[in-house]
Amino acid sequence: MWYVYLLRCADNSLYAGITTSLERRLKEHNECNKKGAKYTRCRRPVTLAYSETQLDRQQASRREYQLKQLTKAKKEQIVSMSK
Repeated sequence: MWYVYLLRCADNSLYAGITTSLERRLKEHNECNKKGAKYTRCRRPVTLAYSETQLDRQQASRREYQLKQLTKAKKEQIVSMSK
């Protein structure tokens, strides 16, 4: 099982990514300079704002790409609808 996620960064921006373990990946984004994304390193702390499951890596990557193409307003809409 793969997850597509949006993280809320300290500067209120949203970061999209994929993983097989949300808990591990969130910890890496917040604590690890080698495994965390370059984008989130200077925007810590980050929190999980949204996630969805995908059957395989290919589908997760496609969905991540779709999310990254959205405007901030559209991403915020997805986050608010998930709560």
